[in-house]
Amino acid sequence: MMPRTIDFANLKYQHELYQDEIESAILKVARECNFIMGDEVQELERNLELFTGAKHAITCSSGTDALLLAMMAIDIKPGDEVITSPFTFIATAETIALLGAKPVFVDIEEQSYNIDASKIGEKITSKTKAILAVSLYGQPADMKTIQKIADKHGLKVIIDGAQSFGSTYNGVSDSALGDISTTSFFPAKPLGCYGDGGAVFTNDEDLAQKMRSLRLHGQTKRYHHKYIGLGARLDTLQAAVLNVKLKYYKKDLALRQEVATKYTKALKDSSFPTSNSSFPTRLGISPPTVAQNTTSAWAQYSIRVKNRDRVQEKLKKAGIPTAVHYPVPLHLQECFAYLGYKKGDFAVSEIVSQEIMSLPMNPYLTDEEIEYIVGNL
Repeated sequence: MMPRTIDFANLKYQHELYQDEIESAILKVARECNFIMGDEVQELERNLELFTGAKHAITCSSGTDALLLAMMAIDIKPGDEVITSPFTFIATAETIALLGAKPVFVDIEEQSYNIDASKIGEKITSKTKAILAVSLYGQPADMKTIQKIADKHGLKVIIDGAQSFGSTYNGVSDSALGDISTTSFFPAKPLGCYGDGGAVFTNDEDLAQKMRSLRLHGQTKRYHHKYIGLGARLDTLQAAVLNVKLKYYKKDLALRQEVATKYTKALKDSSFPTSNSSFPTRLGISPPTVAQNTTSAWAQYSIRVKNRDRVQEKLKKAGIPTAVHYPVPLHLQECFAYLGYKKGDFAVSEIVSQEIMSLPMNPYLTDEEIEYIVGNL
């Protein structure tokens, strides 16, 4: 028997948990009418610095604008090349292209679904300016190897941490790695606001000052503009929401980890090993894995199945929502046809894109719901 229709992200329940505090914070901003760069924005930036250990947190209007700010800060220009993954949300490579630079794709690891660091070196040219590493589904990429490659070739490292806020690599926050780390506060992200929002993080004072300027149309003081910039400020209302939710975020992260652990145990308990390393269960399901030196924010709990469309259809009939992140790798997207890639160029990304499927993931999934989801699988 179905316990109830299962909510994929359960944002309504989360709001109800913190409703009084959040609505009080929103009302305060509304009554003070300080909607742009109000005190709550500066308060949030200090809170983010304390949470992550990064020296500088600069909030902005979205995760996409966070990527733009990061690349503009390191002077990515037309003709430059930026190495990144083809298996990610389009904003990762879209922002490279918007600046006139060329996205250069490197295939992913089959276990983490992050960029395969061992293949980066062969793609570096005299035009390469940066490596943009994605922390997909919530866990950081192989940052030790990536940073070593970057240092050897004099490249900058940017982290697309849109899905990984609160994760760690060798005990260090994902937001304190690389030259600049970015994140998104889109509502469905592990730490989400009530609209669009994002942030950039850096330990470099000069980069921090430049990004603060860039998000305000490149101005250094009112109506004095040093750079061509963006209108990329975070609304005060969104900052007020995030200040409340950030207080409870460590607890939410721990609950996400519990849910992921229960999922994995339930999947393994209902099956037995086979000789197929990609699909280690009788059920033909490959659960996610997290490297020993990392922790994941578990933005998604993504499994791999061979007959995805059929599985999704049956789960939907059982009241279980699923999602596919992502069905078409970026090198096969129409908008990137000009890059000249073709099917077969990034085999792992292409295989995973046909098999990946995300199950409901939020801190509030009950044992009964997890049992029901796995039972139906």
